[in-house]
Amino acid sequence: MKKLKKSKSIILKLVAALALSFSFTTIAQVTTDHSGVQTVQAAKKQSSAERAAKNWIAMRESGGNYYARNGVCYGKYQLNINYLKGDLSPKNQERVADNYVYGRYGSWVNAKNFWLAHHWY
Repeated sequence: MKKLKKSKSIILKLVAALALSFSFTTIAQVTTDHSGVQTVQAAKKQSSAERAAKNWIAMRESGGNYYARNGVCYGKYQLNINYLKGDLSPKNQERVADNYVYGRYGSWVNAKNFWLAHHWY
């Protein structure tokens, strides 16, 4: 009986975690240009959880500094400088960071969870 209660508790926790992860899903549109390059266009409005996770990552990566540099990584989100294609502007950093995160993790919340587990994203 004790094992059954423990199993139910574990299943309940897993279901709750799964439901929580889906509640933070952000709508994104994937497009492919004429050269076959895919980009991800995030919805204009991010939830407060998304904005908080994005800010949290920026603070861990660069202290929020758009001009921070660490080897080949550059800017507020410490992206590989090649991803920025020569445009180091804050606007481009925001766009490229959103494309990277939504394309790789699906959301900033998921990216933060990955960062917490691996200390990078």
